[in-house]
Parts: sequence; structure tokens; C-alpha cells
Amino acid sequence: MPETDMPDMKDVVGRHDILLVTLDTLRYDVAVELAAAGRIPHLARHLPGGRWEERHAPGSFTYASHQAIFAGFLPTPAAPGPHPRLFAAGFAGSETTADGTFVYDTPDLVSGLAKAGYHTVCVGGVGFFNKQGPLGSVLPGLFHESHWAPEFGVTSPHSFENQIACVERVIGELPSDQRLFLFVNVSALHQPNWFHLPGATREAGDTRETHAAALEYVDRHIGRLLTAASSRRPCFAIVCSDHGTAYGDDGYTGHRLGHASVWTVPYAHFFLDPAEAAR
Repeated sequence: MPETDMPDMKDVVGRHDILLVTLDTLRYDVAVELAAAGRIPHLARHLPGGRWEERHAPGSFTYASHQAIFAGFLPTPAAPGPHPRLFAAGFAGSETTADGTFVYDTPDLVSGLAKAGYHTVCVGGVGFFNKQGPLGSVLPGLFHESHWAPEFGVTSPHSFENQIACVERVIGELPSDQRLFLFVNVSALHQPNWFHLPGATREAGDTRETHAAALEYVDRHIGRLLTAASSRRPCFAIVCSDHGTAYGDDGYTGHRLGHASVWTVPYAHFFLDPAEAAR
């Protein structure tokens, strides 16, 4: 798929709220198949041309990939580059900082947007955001405000709905003139996900089919998230996976390994209009 057009982020930052959603562990091939089959209509209506862009993950598991993403290294287009980046820290010799890149002089994107006047909010999902120990506190610690609860985590069949309810509360309490950078790490795709497919059992475990069912579950509810994120002003949204996962591909299972099912991820960015969200 052709690379998505790059907006002028120097114009976006300061005017728009910004939403970053990582669909944790979502495989590119599953995302593409479901979009083509009409099984994720709420997401597909926002994808440029109705299709995901193929990209390469900056890491093979959640912690590594999000450290890179928060440093401004979103998934890279799956074609020879260099590819201009939306966000970048200011450093000499960068080959991917372009005229439309928002450049910040802090160590990471979160603090860069905070310095630009944004209130930064993290609604975590998988364990690296649970704040239950030092490691699980690193990523949420980048934000002004962070939220996690067991009902947001991988074992909850209603995790995404619970996360959205938290988002709606947070946004409802913000002053209307306060710019917002909202990050949501969606845990529903991550194993265990067998409970999203009717008839599946714990004993049979997770499969590519239960992974797909989890994406359908997310799609059924993502409209609420997009509506909330764009309820105050125009919003620039990025929706992507941080890495994929293997279900027996070439003998591999899981992630934190070098296989196409892990490093190939879906990506999209698009604008959300408050008037559209209100309909």
C-alpha cells in the first residue's frame, strides 16, 4: 500500500488534540483481511482509502516498541526510505526530520507535547502500563496523568469498554481550552484472547481466529473512543500496532522474536472532526 500522506505536524500541534492508540499485538495480515471483508466497519471508515498501511514495528514486544514510539519513532513504512517522521527530537544528522515534522527539544514526544501546552494522559492496558512495580511504571510515568486497573488488562473480556469509560471520565473533567494528548494501549488483542470468539475454550487456547475476533470486539466499541477524543476540537489520530504475534507461523509462537508476523504491523493516521463525532 502507498505510504500515507504526511500532514504538517507543526500546524497540527497546538491546534488539534492528539490521540495515539496502540492495538497491542495486532497482526497486519489479520487487520487487512478483516478490513477487506467488512468485519471492522467502524475502523475501516477512518482508514485512508479504507485500507491499513503496511509498516514495520520499531520493536518486537511492547516495552521496546513503545520506548521507540514515545521517542518519535512510529512504525516505519514497509518500503525503502528514508521516510519523514511526524515527530522527532531535535538532534544533528537526523535523516527523517522533514519540514512538516514537529521537532521537540525534550527526550521524548510526551514531554515535548507537554512543553507545547498539552495535558498528557495514558490509559494503559498490558502489564508494562500497570504501575504495579518499577518496570510497569516507566512508560506511564512519562505522562501527567496515567490510569490502569485490572479491568483494563489482558484477562478482562470487557477491557476496551472499561478503558473507554475511563477516557470519557478524563475528558469530561478537562477544561475546554486545555489541549490533550491521549494515549490508549488496547490490551484486547493480546493473549489471552480466546474468550472473544463464541465457542472457543480456554483449553483450546488462542488462535489466529480468536485474535481476529478480538479485533472485531475492539471495532464494535472504538467509535466511542474516537467520539470522545474529538468531542472538544479537531483531533489528529494515530492508530497502529506496536508489534504482531505468531500463532505457529513457521513454528514460532508469541512475540519478542524476529518473524514477519511480529515485525509487520498495520498503521493509519487521520483527522477527526467534532461535528462528525457529534452525529
